[in-house]
Amino acid sequence: MASGTKKKASSKNAVRAARSSVVTKRGFPWGTVIAVVAVVALAAVVVTYYLVQSAPKRALADWVPSASNPDPSLKLQGIVTVEYKGSVHVLPTERVAYDHSPPFGGPHDGYWAACTGIVYPKAVRTENMVHSLEHGAVWIAYNPDQVTGDALNTLKAKVEGKPYTMMSPYPGLDKPISLQSWGHQLKVDSADDQRVDEFITALRTNQNTYPEVGASCDALGPGAFDPDNPPPFDPTPPGPDAKPMNYQGSTGTQQDMGAGSTAPSAPAAPGSHTP
Repeated sequence: MASGTKKKASSKNAVRAARSSVVTKRGFPWGTVIAVVAVVALAAVVVTYYLVQSAPKRALADWVPSASNPDPSLKLQGIVTVEYKGSVHVLPTERVAYDHSPPFGGPHDGYWAACTGIVYPKAVRTENMVHSLEHGAVWIAYNPDQVTGDALNTLKAKVEGKPYTMMSPYPGLDKPISLQSWGHQLKVDSADDQRVDEFITALRTNQNTYPEVGASCDALGPGAFDPDNPPPFDPTPPGPDAKPMNYQGSTGTQQDMGAGSTAPSAPAAPGSHTP
């Protein structure tokens, strides 16, 4: 009996040893752990990338116009607003004695400046630029003596290819940068000022803030307004024959047709719009 018991015990010990050997051979599941860690790390990278890339848009969410917040720009520090009458035109040979520099509303040329994400290398006649603001555009003006290099490139990136946006140098500007939309102006010292993007988000084609909702920003072309050869900026003070801010419009100009105004198919009389 003792011999039989010893054999059974020996057999059990052998089984235990075999099982222990199998477990030892299996070892720790490093492959599984590494795979899980890799998946978690990848997920973290994806989430971080999304948060970084979407941060600018999320930061600007409060500046998007809505029914409850029709003009978010009013919260911008330093914003200047004025109510201007729209659809008052002057001839290409006439000037306006604007009440602000750069101007951001008031009488203007019958032809609007092309504002389809254009960066003008030279200063453009203000009477044409103001007309574009009436169509819902944002105009970034800068002092060419103060804004150069990286700062200039930063501003260009905010304009190039962006609908209803335009940019041009403005000699003699009292601040490095001035942003204009119809009835709104904000002057800043740096291209990196977050208010630049906030102004654009709040006011570009904000149908609550400009007179001609749906009007075109396309180039009119030679004979009207040619973006490749725009009428030049006049740095001299307006003379005694300049039209005042309460001007009612020049003979020979046509009042705007309002929403849906588009560029005429061929050069037309100053101020004409084809619905």
